[in-house]
Amino acid sequence: QVQLVESGGGLVQAGGSLRLSCAASGRTFSNYAAGWFRQAPGKERELVAAIARSTSSTYYKDSVKGRFTIGRDSAKNTVYLQMNSLKPEDTAVYYCAARASPGFWYTWDDYNYWGQGTQVTVSS
Repeated sequence: QVQLVESGGGLVQAGGSLRLSCAASGRTFSNYAAGWFRQAPGKERELVAAIARSTSSTYYKDSVKGRFTIGRDSAKNTVYLQMNSLKPEDTAVYYCAARASPGFWYTWDDYNYWGQGTQVTVSS
């Protein structure tokens, strides 16, 4: 069983940066594909970024390319999402998800484990 806990959310002005972390307990996170999802009020949940298991291959939603970076910190057994040049439309609850399979996974139901979410609010 894997437990995921997100941290790093908060309130930031437009143009600012935040770094979200997803800590995994119970297993080595590098053995899992991971994704960051977000859900804004009144909108569907969407995949923002994903990282493949045991590789550095990554996927990004078009609207965050060049601004967000997903990566792994093996020493801390975490997956992070570095978010730069934040915009008000990035405001949402951000969730981490994991699956013990190779490749990328694009929908919420593809994953087996999910965190509780962390709020990101970007003010204009």
